[in-house]
Amino acid sequence: MAKSKVLILQHVPWERPGRILETLDDVGLDTQTLNIVDEKKPDLPDFKEVSGLVIMGGPMGALDVEKHPGLKTEAKLVRASVSVGKPVLGVCLGHQIIATALGGKLSSSAVDELGFAPIKRLDQHDYFSMWNKDVNVLHWHSDVVGLPEGAQLLARSEKTKVQAFRFASALGLQFHMEVNLAMLEEWLSEPAMSGELSKSDKKKMISDFNEYNPQLLPLADSVFNGFAARCSTYSAFLEEH
Repeated sequence: MAKSKVLILQHVPWERPGRILETLDDVGLDTQTLNIVDEKKPDLPDFKEVSGLVIMGGPMGALDVEKHPGLKTEAKLVRASVSVGKPVLGVCLGHQIIATALGGKLSSSAVDELGFAPIKRLDQHDYFSMWNKDVNVLHWHSDVVGLPEGAQLLARSEKTKVQAFRFASALGLQFHMEVNLAMLEEWLSEPAMSGELSKSDKKKMISDFNEYNPQLLPLADSVFNGFAARCSTYSAFLEEH
């Protein structure tokens, strides 16, 4: 069998895995990054050689399969991965793809959640271990999801009931801990991301990042290192079998 790899699915060039990929690289895991969102029959690696699945954000809706047929394949990958205990991590749109693939309901929020604001811890799990009840994170979304039946709700915010949840081997995060300063600056210069933001809005977001990043980094490190460790364990399992 070929060496296993973590499969990373992007939907647009600027919503990259950032700190997630850095963590996977740091522990020596091979990765493959693909964008299959517009492909009906994408060329994917052998599922048996995938040691983990990461699904990133994007501007489309999680159920917009007519315009973006690859979303159907992504949902199938989520269900297949969960069924065999393969680690799955979804961010923003990825979080919504996981939720809807597992039976959660997708809806549009009355108000966009954009910028730094606190999330509140509701429950503890090794996949998402917060050191205190509240932490300020970067939000950038309009759609929201309901909790799939049987999932564990981990965090919420004032505007969004499901900010983090776990379902078996999958973890969904509605917010963005993968973003470093360079990525945020890229987002703020990308019209598709920040076209409606004023100069003062952008300046405040950079200021907020610099203020909250020192508190956010330990949580990001904990979550992404935990995911990488599970991928390493699953990789070893694949090699043994």
